[in-house]
Amino acid sequence: MSISERLAELGVSLPDAPAPAANYVPFVQVGSTLYVSGQVSAGPDGLITGKLGDDMSVEDAAGAARQCAISLLAQVRAACGGDIERLVRVVKLTGFVNSTQDFADQPKVINGASDFLVEALGDAGRHARSAVSAASLPFGVAVEIEGIFEIR
Repeated sequence: MSISERLAELGVSLPDAPAPAANYVPFVQVGSTLYVSGQVSAGPDGLITGKLGDDMSVEDAAGAARQCAISLLAQVRAACGGDIERLVRVVKLTGFVNSTQDFADQPKVINGASDFLVEALGDAGRHARSAVSAASLPFGVAVEIEGIFEIR
């Protein structure tokens, strides 16, 4: 099954790739490696904000991480000239969680992105990963995730 078919089966329609919010590019390709800048948690209703350990649940933040993964795939599609089928695999994710200093479940939050990518891409979605805490994130978002991908 193609990536597009799998996404459709999951009821996911990739949005247009978000524009950068500052002086950087959304992605850089070096050979077959694609580096995608951090994607902040946003959905159809706008930014997903919150601080783990204070005003947001792990479940809601995992949903925010899933939205970051969808944005990452949108950037991959843009980098591939609109052809998501050029994606070979997810290599690595680095996830940042807006959390209090005593919150320690960052991996559970970033699982929202990891689980989605495996669901959408199968074995090609399995990746190396880091999940870290941040005292704050841009715009007060709950999650930001950057990714490294292999493309054709």
